[in-house]
Amino acid sequence: MIDKTWGSAAEAVADIPDGASLAVGGFGLSGNPSALIEALLAQGTSDLSIVSNNCGVDDWGLGILLNAKRIRKMTSSYVGENKEFERQFLSGELELELTPQGTLAEKLRAGGSGIAAFYTQTGVGTQVAEGGLPRRYDGAGGIAVASPVKDVRTFAVAGAEREYVLEEAIVTDFALLHALKGDRHGNLIFNKSARNFNPLAAMAGRVCIAQVEELVEPGELDPDCVHLPGVYVHRIVEVGSGIEKRIERRTVREAGD
Repeated sequence: MIDKTWGSAAEAVADIPDGASLAVGGFGLSGNPSALIEALLAQGTSDLSIVSNNCGVDDWGLGILLNAKRIRKMTSSYVGENKEFERQFLSGELELELTPQGTLAEKLRAGGSGIAAFYTQTGVGTQVAEGGLPRRYDGAGGIAVASPVKDVRTFAVAGAEREYVLEEAIVTDFALLHALKGDRHGNLIFNKSARNFNPLAAMAGRVCIAQVEELVEPGELDPDCVHLPGVYVHRIVEVGSGIEKRIERRTVREAGD
């Protein structure tokens, strides 16, 4: 039997070196692999290039690595909830590759599927395709690094010719993810919106490390309910159902409305 379980989050991430690239699951704060992120912070790993839908908030999720200045570059689709992210980006301390959300998802999926690149309509006619999006500022208001011009081609699709922009796939050194339940073979089940980006991050990482709330024995998971097969997962750590979970922005209405 292939037993992929590790004793702790610290042991599971111990070989992630400075300068590594990571694909990290989660959507907002839902499905964040917080225990793995905290272990990475504790061991001092730095100069990281991270691909994730967003960068957490100032004091939680990937935000704690950002606050400690352990992140060199973020590839994300949404960065609006983190003031320290804004400060580091505008001051030239952080590089950002801003990517449309659906394109980011497909870049991760393509990387895990052995597809080098693909053409999409998303971004055609904008700086996504034409280049010039700021990736790093110089600290004085100028742009030190800008996004490049991308290849645009015309294809006849559904009887009409349309322009499509070339997007390259993403493959990272490691992937970090959070799942509701998993078995010792690495088969995983996610809970609702926590499924967003976690399976895609797993596919893109050469070494995938998953934290799970509940670890079960092989055969206990209904195969029809498995969201991510164990072939994509290399290490699994049980963190328990009591692990802290946060809401990115709590919105309530007045009584009687």
